[in-house]
Amino acid sequence: MYKAAIRILTFSAMAVMAPAAALSHPHVWAEARMEVVIEGDTVTALRHVWRFDDIFTATVIMEFDSNADDTLDAAELEAVGKVIRESTAEFDYFQSVTVNGKAAPMMPPPVIATDLQDGRLLVFFESRTMPPVPLSGKLAFGVFDPTFYTAIDFQNDSDLVSEGLPSQCERTVIRPDPDKLIEENADQLDQYFYDTTDTMNPSGIFATRLELNCQKADG
Repeated sequence: MYKAAIRILTFSAMAVMAPAAALSHPHVWAEARMEVVIEGDTVTALRHVWRFDDIFTATVIMEFDSNADDTLDAAELEAVGKVIRESTAEFDYFQSVTVNGKAAPMMPPPVIATDLQDGRLLVFFESRTMPPVPLSGKLAFGVFDPTFYTAIDFQNDSDLVSEGLPSQCERTVIRPDPDKLIEENADQLDQYFYDTTDTMNPSGIFATRLELNCQKADG
């Protein structure tokens, strides 16, 4: 039998078969931080930190605490990371990356690390671009669960980090209004609930995201 935490993280049958309900009522919440790793004039990776809500954290502890000491030791935390990595793979690890309106491929994270801090589950991972993405044109980076089962949000614009951004690039944080988007895309949403997190599809336009608009450097 699958563990309850696995069922929550895979968001499978219930969330996909009942998208309207999942859309209205996320069941897991996480605060996020995302760093766009910039090396010279390219983006080479995304680094993520997710901090889950206390109820979900308690569920994970209950399911993975094999020695029943009411916490998670290193081996148990490693097991949690493996489950998260396996169960989010089909959703591109909730990453949404586009370059000039087209989805950009990302490498799977080699490992997803987890920790417990102040009663909350923390998730850390890095996913590298494949190949490095030139800082040219319009680039968009976000985190989004296409099943709407998990609400992953950036509390502050500063949680979307782009240190080392060249002067020819302008950054903008986009925070869509979900109610307005639902109303505008009601006729198209159902057919896209099986898609990836591509922000060009209605299943991804709900993502809070960082947009970089880069002009060609002079000279």
